[in-house]
Parts: sequence; C-alpha cells; structure tokens
Amino acid sequence: MNASKLKFVSTAKQRDGKGYIAITSIITEENKFFLISEELETSTAHREIYETAAYANIRNTIKKLHQTRSVWIPLTEDIKKEYFDEDGNAIFTGYYLEEAENPPQSETRQDNTMTRILEKLVENQEKNRKQNVRKTAERFRLEKFDGKNKNAQQWMELFESECEKFEISEDEDKIETLRIFLDKSCTDWYSTMLMKQTLQLEWGIWKEQFCKKYTTRGWTSTKYALSHAYKSGSLLEYAIKKEKLLLQDMQKMDNTTLINLIAHGSPEFILGKIDKEKISQTTDLYNEIGKLEHLAMKTKQGNKKIPDKPNTDKKQKCNICERLNKGTRYHPEESCGFKDKDSKNNNQVKLINNAELEVELQNENELQKNL
Repeated sequence: MNASKLKFVSTAKQRDGKGYIAITSIITEENKFFLISEELETSTAHREIYETAAYANIRNTIKKLHQTRSVWIPLTEDIKKEYFDEDGNAIFTGYYLEEAENPPQSETRQDNTMTRILEKLVENQEKNRKQNVRKTAERFRLEKFDGKNKNAQQWMELFESECEKFEISEDEDKIETLRIFLDKSCTDWYSTMLMKQTLQLEWGIWKEQFCKKYTTRGWTSTKYALSHAYKSGSLLEYAIKKEKLLLQDMQKMDNTTLINLIAHGSPEFILGKIDKEKISQTTDLYNEIGKLEHLAMKTKQGNKKIPDKPNTDKKQKCNICERLNKGTRYHPEESCGFKDKDSKNNNQVKLINNAELEVELQNENELQKNL
C-alpha cells in the first residue's frame, strides 16, 4: 500500500502560553522531502491525520519541547486529496509545498545533539518553574478541594483570585497549581484530564471541565446549611460553622440574612439575652455569643442525669417463712417471728446428721476388725 511519511515535531514556541504539536514536513516513498510552512503546521485542515491511530500515539509520545517523531501513515484517498493534486504535486490548502533535500547525515547527528541539549535545558527550566510554582502556592490562603467540602464554582473563583494575587498567569502554571490544591478522588480526575489534554494546556478547558464535574445541581447542601442548628458544645463554634456552610452554598448572601439564619439555629435562651438592634455584622453576633458561652456550658452540666440510687426501701422476700411453708411473706429475716424455730430445726438436722455419721463410722470400724 502506498504511504506517506509524516514528520511531527513539538516546537519550543510559546503561543498563547501553551506548547503544541506541529506537522512540519512530509516525506514520500520516493524519498521526496516537502516542508509545511509554519502558519500551516497546526492547521485544522490536518484533520484526516489527527483522526489516525498513529497521530494519537504521537500525542502520547511527545511530552517535551523539541522532541521529534516520524511515522508512516497509509495514503488513503482522503489524505491524498488533502496533500497532493491530480498530477501528484504536493499541495496543502491551495499552497504548493516547498521541496527540499533531505539533510545530510552529519547535519542530522548535529541536529540531534543540539536537540538533546535543548531538551535537557528545557527540562531543567521546567523543574525550576515547577518548584517556583509550588513555593508560590504555599502562600495561597485556600483550602484543598475534595469534591464535597466546597461549592465548586465559588472555590474556583477563590483559586483564580489567588493566582492573580501571586501573578500566576500562564495556563500551564495554573494547571500545575490546581493539582496541588486537589485532594482525594479529585486527583484521579486531574490525572484523567492530563491524559486527555496532553500538551493542549488551555486553562479555560480545565476550568470549564472542573465546574461541570463538581458543581452541585441538587438541594442537599442548601438544605443542610439552612437546617444546621446548635445542639451541644461551643456556641461560637456552632455560629462559625453555620456561617461557613451558608457562604459555601450562597456566597453572595447579604449580611442581614446571614445573621438571621445563624440566630435561627441558636438556642432560644441565648437569643433572649441578645439585643437584635445592636447586631449589624456577624462579628457583633460572635461577640455577644462569646459573652454568653458560659450559659450554654451551665445548661449542659444541668442536663446531666444523676445516677439512680439503689432502692433500699424495697421489700424483700423472707426465706425463713418460705422454708417453713408459711407462705410468701415480705419482711427482713432479722425480724421474722419464725427465726428461732428455723434455728432449732437447723440444729436438729445437724444433730441427726452427726448421729448418722457416727453409726456409719462404727459399722466401718467393726468391718475392719472382722477382716
């Protein structure tokens, strides 16, 4: 089958803050070498090539700038129409391609050496850049996102504001910083996105996919935030958590509504001691709650159950009456009227038992003598 060898290269150019894979040349089976101009290297007209399995492997193979890979792709009719006219001339999007001689072997070796040097240089620069990004990210005032603890849209807005504050503007740097602030299952999503996007590091795509994946469409978080109320423990801790839950779900809530919802979940005996007219900010409410914290602790201690004392007044059944067949009676055995009679019976039983033992011993002694 006729085939054309297409050479792919990842360039060192920075365009819109991202790297890209470029188709730079075509080599035919007759060893003719055609150059593709720079403005056409990433043209969407290469779609027939982009859809091949070989190109998918190229995307997975080329990970660093200046890397070069060449593959043979079957010359189908559709591909032939894209790159050759009816007379066999190399043409692309209406422009005849420049034919060039294959570079001599010595030049190729020299180019390969230079490429390796450039790759090493870029690799070192990449390491330094990532280290700088990580150090900068340590200064962020932002909690890690695990998919459950935050509203995705609001968290993303906070993330971007921190990036702007610390001048992280490049798409690749934002994506690398995002990885640092993801936790639990979100790291799996990040790895999957990285495999899908490879070097097409467009922050807009990552942001869109993140919000699409983790934006809550149900009412569960809203219901939980509204219904959260004080049960036990610190009043101040309750108020802070309530505010956090409400702002995570409804960041643009006005101050008055926020204060009212926090107060709604507070104990009635606490609200009765706070003058509503004096509260204009949540900090005012926190100050008043802090002054009344001791009341909540006192109530908590007052609600502790005192262990039940053993009931010493409970009547107990008399065993003496039961032994003498006098029926079931309830009184202390020390005051039982049949106590003396029971003692005599016990002594009599003991005497009878002792007499029987003596007779048995005498009989055993006589038997021993006869033997």
